[in-house]
Amino acid sequence: QLQLVESGGGLVQPGGSLRLSCSAPRFILDNYDIGWFRQAPGKEREGVSCIRFDGSSTKYVDFVKGRFTISRDDAKNTVYLQMNSLKPEDTAVYYCSSMYSCDSIGTTVYYGVEFRGNGTLVTVSS
Repeated sequence: QLQLVESGGGLVQPGGSLRLSCSAPRFILDNYDIGWFRQAPGKEREGVSCIRFDGSSTKYVDFVKGRFTISRDDAKNTVYLQMNSLKPEDTAVYYCSSMYSCDSIGTTVYYGVEFRGNGTLVTVSS
């Protein structure tokens, strides 16, 4: 079964950091861009960041630029999201997903999101 598995969430104080990991099957990493999404209680899903299938480029939404960094380690079949300077409004369930194109990050319509994980909870609170 093709599924992505996230880890690394937890409770962190404002201004703190977390690194999320997304373990994915090789087939997905080779054929899809990988995006990080988040969904807070009572809010719509929003795309946060994405990395191309070959690692050649990345994309971020404005509200995480300069704070979050996406990367991938193909030897470990893992995509990471390093989150620094966390704010209470970053609190959400974060999950990774396949995507046809990183271009849709920042929009509300995403294609190719048929493979995703169950998510990991990030809570930013003092």
